Amino acid sequence: MPAQNGKELTSTVIVPLTIDRAFALFTDLDRWWPMEYTRAQVVDQEIVIEPHAGGFCYERGANGFRCDWGRVLVFEPPRRLVLAWQITATREPQPEPEQSSTIEVRLVPDGAQRTRVTLEHRDFDRLGPDAADYRTLMASDDGWPLILGRYAAAAALEGERVTE
Repeated sequence: MPAQNGKELTSTVIVPLTIDRAFALFTDLDRWWPMEYTRAQVVDQEIVIEPHAGGFCYERGANGFRCDWGRVLVFEPPRRLVLAWQITATREPQPEPEQSSTIEVRLVPDGAQRTRVTLEHRDFDRLGPDAADYRTLMASDDGWPLILGRYAAAAALEGERVTE
């Protein structure tokens, strides 16, 4: 379960990739994001983090479907990424970034070929009356532990390709 420091949730994984490769993989959501946590819940889509401050985070599916779910606040490869997490407690898109929670991802080398990836989810209080329930959900096994577990599994596969 993620650490709960006050109102924030913090989760950490160590992946067998250099910091540059770990950051590149993290921002390439098509390679690891759980499909069951997308709007379309199908593979025939694209999940995008535009690589610059002010960029959009969205998924695009068949027939031009597009769902914006975040905004890039800070893009500092390979060490830091901050997103306005524009998803409500009911998993609906929130069009107003100032009414959204925040995700900060920090990457730090952990040896020559490993990287510590720490994700902090904060600002739940901006979500209104459902904030506590959403925080509890994201702290549960079906929240950040599952999501970062998928990232770590993709990183392990990527790490195996490097050593072959």
